[in-house]
Amino acid sequence: MDLGLDGKIAIITGGSDGLGRATAYRMASEGAKVVICGRRAEHLEQNAAALRNETGGAVLGVRADVCNVDDCTNLIVETVKAFGGVDILVNNAGASAAASLEKVTDEEWRADFELKVMGAVRMCRGVVPIMRERGGGAIVNATIGGGKAPAAQALPTTLSRAAGNNLTKSLANEYAKDNIRVNAVCIGLIKSSQWERRAGDSPLEELYAKQAQKVPLGRVGETEEYGDLVTFLCSARGAYITGTAINLDGGMCPVI
Repeated sequence: MDLGLDGKIAIITGGSDGLGRATAYRMASEGAKVVICGRRAEHLEQNAAALRNETGGAVLGVRADVCNVDDCTNLIVETVKAFGGVDILVNNAGASAAASLEKVTDEEWRADFELKVMGAVRMCRGVVPIMRERGGGAIVNATIGGGKAPAAQALPTTLSRAAGNNLTKSLANEYAKDNIRVNAVCIGLIKSSQWERRAGDSPLEELYAKQAQKVPLGRVGETEEYGDLVTFLCSARGAYITGTAINLDGGMCPVI
């Protein structure tokens, strides 16, 4: 299936690891020109170089922290300078943060919203005018099923991800007239470096097997499955999809 991504220009935040890297790989393999960002410059460039070798595509790494306004601006400027515009934005940067209300400090609330909400807001605000001038574009926001159906002791992440879903629908409604589509992917249990850190000295596969017991499909998702879905949503084949939050969780979320 031709996804119609050849020559399209994509920014993927948090693109040097896990879910973001899998998305960058898929898009570059489809012929898109991809810019990935991350906070660790050396790690970022190593992965950008690896992606270029693996896909034969145009992949650029730009060091950026989406919590920093100037970094967001520079990321977009460098993308336009290198490739001439922006057609796709994947707001993928984020990290899990889950605790009870009484244990989450004001600083932790602010940090979570800066990363997951304001980072996406800044990036969307920066790319929308460029996409409009180019006749349209596609944005995907990474959220979680907990943004629809929050569990106990899952703050502040569930609240910030609910805001991400709200942002998705609001922008989809506002910019449909400009042919800019906005969707969210609500991820569940998917293999990532975050799970590797949680495992510590324990066997990772044992952790995945335990977590898989919570999933109706009986397994933990693969990063490639996320990358495939996001790439499809940003492609010409997904051109009639906007304003939706799709669960990618093996059936875990009780809300569709």
